[in-house]
Amino acid sequence: SYRISGANTSSGYMNHVKEQAIVLARTNFGEADRILTVLTPGHGKVRIMAKGVRKIKSKLAGGIELFSVSQITYIVGRGEIHTLVSTRLQKHHGNIAKDIERTMYGYDILKMINKNTEDGADREYFDTFAAVLAGLGDGDLPLDMLKLWLNMRLLKLGGHSPNLRTDSAGQPLLEKGKYIFNFSDMTFVANPSGSFLAGHIKLARLVLGLNDPLKLKKLKRADTALAMCNMLAVDMLK
Repeated sequence: SYRISGANTSSGYMNHVKEQAIVLARTNFGEADRILTVLTPGHGKVRIMAKGVRKIKSKLAGGIELFSVSQITYIVGRGEIHTLVSTRLQKHHGNIAKDIERTMYGYDILKMINKNTEDGADREYFDTFAAVLAGLGDGDLPLDMLKLWLNMRLLKLGGHSPNLRTDSAGQPLLEKGKYIFNFSDMTFVANPSGSFLAGHIKLARLVLGLNDPLKLKKLKRADTALAMCNMLAVDMLK
């Protein structure tokens, strides 16, 4: 059921696939094995059996750490679960584990990506998650800013980006305007009692346009606008 694009054919085996991977979930199996769910750029979400990986001297264990990007090779099986044959750690974001709040958010993201990402997810989801791991590992990027970036990114990937240029009447959003948000058509509506101001909309627009969350480190903190935008992004995702 898999198209083996980018397969490693140097060994002569067409059913060997060499891919980058991020581990989303690990389930113990038998005495020493694990079933891994990994996100890859070329084959989406894949389930792999890592045989003997829980043994102390396993050569596979070092390349399947959580909060890491690895290079893996696996053999495509006849069913849904394939067989891991080699791993190599490319980037481990060890700093995440030094901060309990960032660690817990990291685990939440793992669960969320695993639950909501389809098996055939395209490369943009892998790139997004890899960028989130880099952001989590960089203590200079405020966690709330990273959360906003991810939420806006997920809206964009799902084809549900809000209209951040014109209001519900098709008029340009004004510098001194006040707005409420209409979730049915994902637009702002002019309203003198509205809570959303130009600063909130500018921040959302900036974040939505960035592919790399680390660029937000240079942004001057605006806690009130950030909190409002995060609240809106979460509600939009719902």
